[in-house]
Order: sequence, then structure tokens, then C-alpha cells
Amino acid sequence: MALSPAAPRLEQDDGRREVGDDAVWSLSSAKAGNGVDQLRDNNMDTYWQSDGVQPHLINIQFFRKMAIKEVAIYLDYKLDESYTPKKIAIRSGSTSHDLKEIHVQHIVEPNGWISIPLLTNEDSEQAPLRTFFLQIVILAMHQNGRDTHIRQVKIYSPREPNVLDWSIPEVSTPQFWAYSSIR
Repeated sequence: MALSPAAPRLEQDDGRREVGDDAVWSLSSAKAGNGVDQLRDNNMDTYWQSDGVQPHLINIQFFRKMAIKEVAIYLDYKLDESYTPKKIAIRSGSTSHDLKEIHVQHIVEPNGWISIPLLTNEDSEQAPLRTFFLQIVILAMHQNGRDTHIRQVKIYSPREPNVLDWSIPEVSTPQFWAYSSIR
């Protein structure tokens, strides 16, 4: 049994976690053997291949409203050429019926992870996008290709800090010292 190469690592960031497994994924079309499983298997040798009219869609539906910090897409122009996306849009909403376009990304001959930050401006601060439904739309391919290859997609949420602090506070007064141990 040959080992397949693992996905090259994205930049390490303790401030995020991958939440793609917390969602239901669907595609607008797929060639047999090149579907959602290949899009999420962490193997750079496999890919999703669309098989239909443009635009090609990746639908990601969460069970609860999620804070989304970033979408990362692995593309390889050298291997996929005319199948490589050139223009990608990200849409967000509660369901597939109320989606709004929130970002458009133009890509030139990519080789590796394409990181798309999804931050909104709330109270003059950048906050992660909160959504139930995320859609990645492949609008155009390099060399006017018709179908697309996408090798991996990762969805990142901010890592929530540990709110439970089990440390014992320092003794600061004589009254506190009297109650600082258990009999």
C-alpha cells in the first residue's frame, strides 16, 4: 500500500480551528469518484471535479450559526491547468435562498493554499462572519476552461478561549487563609 502525500500545512495559527466537519457539504455537480469525499480527504492527489454548467457551487450548511474567520482553498495550476479556478465568489446567508455575495477573489495561476478572510466590520472592529450557510462559487477557470478541479477546502472559525479557570487564587487576607483548605 502506497502512502499518499498529506496536505501541505497552512500557516499555524492557534487563533483558529477547522470546522468543516461540523457542516453538511453538497456540490452543484461532480464526476463519479471526484466528489465531496475527495474535497475533504486531506490528500493533494485527489480533487473535486465538476461536471455541469457554470457557475460551479460548493454548499456548506452548518447546524447552528457559526463564526467563520477564513476559507482556505488548495489549488494547483501546474497539474490542473484549464480546470483551475480564476475567479471565486463567497456567498453567505441563512439558507440557499437568501445568499448575499460577500467576497470575490481573482486568482492568477495558483499553486498552494488560497486564504480568503471573512471578516465583517462591527462596531469599528473586525469580527468573523456569522452564518448558517456558506457557498463557494467558481465563476471562471483559467484558459476559459469549463469544469473545475479543487483539491481541498478548509473552513476556519476563531478558537474560543477557555472560559473555565480552575486555578486557585492566591491567599491575600487572614480570613481567606482560614478557609483556604479542606478538612
